[in-house]
Amino acid sequence: EKRGWKVEIIDMTESELGGYKDISMAVKSKGTPEPGTTPYARLKFEGGVHRVQRVPETESQGRIHTSAAGVLVLPEAEEVDVELNMNDVRVDVYRSSGPGGQSVNTTDSAVRLTHVPTGIVVSCQNEKSQLQNKESALRILRARLLADAQEKAEAVAMAERKSQVRTVDRSERIRTYNYPENRLSDHRVNYKANNLDAVLNGELDEVVQALLDADRAAKLSSTN
Repeated sequence: EKRGWKVEIIDMTESELGGYKDISMAVKSKGTPEPGTTPYARLKFEGGVHRVQRVPETESQGRIHTSAAGVLVLPEAEEVDVELNMNDVRVDVYRSSGPGGQSVNTTDSAVRLTHVPTGIVVSCQNEKSQLQNKESALRILRARLLADAQEKAEAVAMAERKSQVRTVDRSERIRTYNYPENRLSDHRVNYKANNLDAVLNGELDEVVQALLDADRAAKLSSTN
């Protein structure tokens, strides 16, 4: 709420014990946020197994019980758009050919476009003029580049989902919430703080920033 984000509950299933078996929600920001400040950019490291240690009200001997919740954090799918830079396109012209290879035009009206970065090739010779064939080929090239970008975006999203599902399935805890000691521990960056009550009220900035700093340091280290 402090960041102006809104939470939309998409689906939830209540358990027989009064809690929830699963909840699907969307966290959205207002307007166009600055890079690195979107909900996904800030919350993507929340994916994994969160372990809770507490003494239930029904526990008469004061023993600590441990439970866990698996969390998946995925970016919401958006429409993929492509920007075609003509500097990346090689244009070849040639004479149109009919059945049997016969020339149907005495001028170089057919057009072949090659998108150098992706290797996608589009040819068009149906129109009478070179300009018309080029325009038709460009429309086809844009459509094929869009399809290629969508496939890559879907592959990235699927890989991210598989990675998080695998982590949850293997029960690799990323964080522990210890109620008796009011302690929060994030095991990935050795972060510990005795402010669990504040965290449960939404004060996540410190632990989130610790994770972002560790990720940034790891990326810098890998490039050196």
